[in-house]
Amino acid sequence: MKIWIAPQAVAAVPSDLPDVEYDVYDGTAEPSGVEDVDVWVPPLIPVPDIPGLVGRMKRLRLIQTVTAGVEPYRPHVPEGAVLCNARGVHDAGTAEWAVGAMIAALRDFPAFAADQAAGRWAYRHTGVLADSRVLIVGYGSIGEALERRLAGFEVEVVRVARTPRPGVHGEAELPELLSHADVVVLLVPATAATAGFVDAAFLARMKDGALLVNAARGTVVDTGALLAELTKGRLRAALDVTDPEPLPPGHPLWSAPGLFLTPHVAGSTPASGRRMIELVGAQLRRFHAGQPLRNVISGVY
Repeated sequence: MKIWIAPQAVAAVPSDLPDVEYDVYDGTAEPSGVEDVDVWVPPLIPVPDIPGLVGRMKRLRLIQTVTAGVEPYRPHVPEGAVLCNARGVHDAGTAEWAVGAMIAALRDFPAFAADQAAGRWAYRHTGVLADSRVLIVGYGSIGEALERRLAGFEVEVVRVARTPRPGVHGEAELPELLSHADVVVLLVPATAATAGFVDAAFLARMKDGALLVNAARGTVVDTGALLAELTKGRLRAALDVTDPEPLPPGHPLWSAPGLFLTPHVAGSTPASGRRMIELVGAQLRRFHAGQPLRNVISGVY
């Protein structure tokens, strides 16, 4: 079994399995033997020319990502191969970031940090998370992790997913739900259906003073529409992802009022690293033994 593996996942390669060889590929210098690769574990940052690379992997049978999102790879999975994601690996880090971002934005922590840097004692009242209604859009494993972490904050959690189920509203109910939410958290995957999902109409339905928290992907939000609402001061936002990304120097989001911004770091934690190694290692063992794999992506996800 020949594996090309991301640098951050090397520790996952089992050392006790026979007939296993691997090369580390970070998207720069390509190892030899691309036509013999059975398993590819891509790096965190997508490599150049994914379709061209996959097209040369004539024996490829498994693409195991280290991310929950699989949008760069899904259209290019060859016949006979399966695509698996890292569902669950980044739940804790992303959920923790979302709670921290809510508190930071509502309690004006960025402004207080600026006051501290300026040596300025600027007492004022702030917002608060307590007594808020938090709408989680894209309620899956990360949404469940987020709800567990919100349990002690005296909030009401409203769950929304693509398809309704007991205790979870369907997306068709969003127009009504948005108008009553104090915080809207985005956790939907990046797909063709969710590109620009949060557009001007979506934002217009949010109540005055509400906070938008994006821990999904930047393409889910119409950047121009969000900038318009932030500039008016009607909404606030906390973003870990942007469109474009990385955010270029001079982009209006850098100076947008009411915005707390981090550079796509929600899942970049030691906990995520440990869980990623555990998942990838287990998947490689299952593949080697011909056992069913976890987190197989098929149909709509």
